[in-house]
Amino acid sequence: MSYTGPGFDPPRPRRSRRGPLTVALAALVPGALLGWAVYAAVDGPGDGGGPAKASASVSASSGAPSPATASPSGDSGDRKPGASPTATAASPSASAPAASGPLGGKVVVIDPGHNPGNFEHTAEINRQVDIGTNRKACDTTGTATDDGYAEAEFTLDVAHRMRALLEEQGATVKLTQDADRPFGPCVDERARIGNEARADAVVSLHADGSGAGNRGFHVILPGTVDAGAADTRAIVGPSRDLGERIAGNFVRVTGSAPSNYVGGGTGLVTRKDLGGLNLSTVPKVFIECGNMRDSKDAALLTSGAWRQKAAQGISDGIVSFLRG
Repeated sequence: MSYTGPGFDPPRPRRSRRGPLTVALAALVPGALLGWAVYAAVDGPGDGGGPAKASASVSASSGAPSPATASPSGDSGDRKPGASPTATAASPSASAPAASGPLGGKVVVIDPGHNPGNFEHTAEINRQVDIGTNRKACDTTGTATDDGYAEAEFTLDVAHRMRALLEEQGATVKLTQDADRPFGPCVDERARIGNEARADAVVSLHADGSGAGNRGFHVILPGTVDAGAADTRAIVGPSRDLGERIAGNFVRVTGSAPSNYVGGGTGLVTRKDLGGLNLSTVPKVFIECGNMRDSKDAALLTSGAWRQKAAQGISDGIVSFLRG
């Protein structure tokens, strides 16, 4: 997720040297995550530019079955910077036929952050929309790695991989957008898509645009908001459960550590300034899978093999949440 507005210029492509990757490993035992690789937390801005507050420690259940790990697109290698996201025929408003499985009857909405076309529609995405607590831009351009791999391409790729994994478990999966519209949707519409689908879980996919040296993932949980069109009181509890399970499984599958710059080493951050959360009436979280502006995190985010692990970890967390 970019800190910048729609006028943000994408970084000029340059080749970055990939340093050796050091990851923190955590092991899951039945019913609980035994340990976190805890990075030193440094106060810094959240995705909206304000300081983010740390929330409770992450936990995860090991009861979730692991779906197949093959890439749905057959792309198990690295994504080349600037390459197009995997094509798909699914419409964001139409469900794919659900297979029989443990998640039969469950609806999952995946919200790939931003849109590859947002850069060409700055006026439209700068339009202000009501998020309950105040008004914010319809959407933003998102960020990119120094080599030019866009956040919008990353989020679509992971969304496609997650859709295949969750449909194998029997879930009905919807995407809020699939690069099938010129820009957006706006943050209020993204929330509305999940609400109207009566989703059992919604996950908004992002990658951060913080400073170099800031590393790791974090899951953003909705804070308690009751203002204007926003009322999150009924979803705060289940959303936290969803977020904790996703964070724990993300560590287990990817080996990535929680953010070292927000969340106090827990991998969890609570926000009240995001329209996609404020306007949701169903359990919903955001996940920032890593920092695109750090070369070590960028090496992960641009790897097809790692993106498959990210999709697996997030999906396992959703499965664990839906199965209780």
